[in-house]
Amino acid sequence: MTLKGKVALVTGGSRGAGRGIALELARKGAFVYITGRTTEASGTEHSKRSIDNVLREIKAEGGSGSAIRCDHTKDQETEAVIRQIASEHGRLDILVNNVWGGNDLPIEQKSFWELPTAHWDNMFNAGVRAQLITNYYAIPLMREAKAGGLIIHTTFWDHYKYLGNFYYDLSKNSLVRMAYGLSNELKEDNIAVIPLTPGWMRTEAVLESMNTDEEHWHEVEELQMTESTTYIGRAAAALAADPKVMSMTGQPQQVATLAEKYGFTDIDGRTVPAFLV
Repeated sequence: MTLKGKVALVTGGSRGAGRGIALELARKGAFVYITGRTTEASGTEHSKRSIDNVLREIKAEGGSGSAIRCDHTKDQETEAVIRQIASEHGRLDILVNNVWGGNDLPIEQKSFWELPTAHWDNMFNAGVRAQLITNYYAIPLMREAKAGGLIIHTTFWDHYKYLGNFYYDLSKNSLVRMAYGLSNELKEDNIAVIPLTPGWMRTEAVLESMNTDEEHWHEVEELQMTESTTYIGRAAAALAADPKVMSMTGQPQQVATLAEKYGFTDIDGRTVPAFLV
């Protein structure tokens, strides 16, 4: 399975699922553009988790790519990213819509009328709309090559069960529906559009909340059924390399189900079951 010669864009690629996906696509041979707001020069507490560090990891493993600082809530910055890709490569084969700024407020399990309406701005402007605008500028470039392609929306989906928080449920299912609509519009272009949902990932934020790290997470009982961010990365890479991926277009896919379909495991050799609501 190789992605050599393919050009990919992973938004929100500095940490979490984005980092895991960017690294795996690069390992399979794709040239990977990584976008995010956090750079080494940003001077924030998260500067060590920057797009620059992810690019450094890619290159250390012999891969190739480029890091572009981008705030995807600013349309002109998103447009500039696509212009740069078009100028440097003239094509885009894989788009991973992973940018998500929706968790600035705690995701509480309260009734809708008890929740702050600021959730709307966070989840829809910095989440749903950010992904929509990336599609808006990227799809013409993908279509131009007339070579097919793959668009992934990272989201959370469990067979349309309610996700507990009104705004979270609405926004995550909006991404599922966005992918479905685009899958219909892009069928003739042979561009598959797939919502991809992980289980409970051991992101940097999750590990910090449990006062542990990737080397010691197995010592924490609550984390026994978690998965690494590499797991979703392997799922994305498998989809990108599947010549029959169009048979799944528009259909939500769970990482655990794809692990069984394609025969990959997590970094510790486990096939982690799907996370259920």
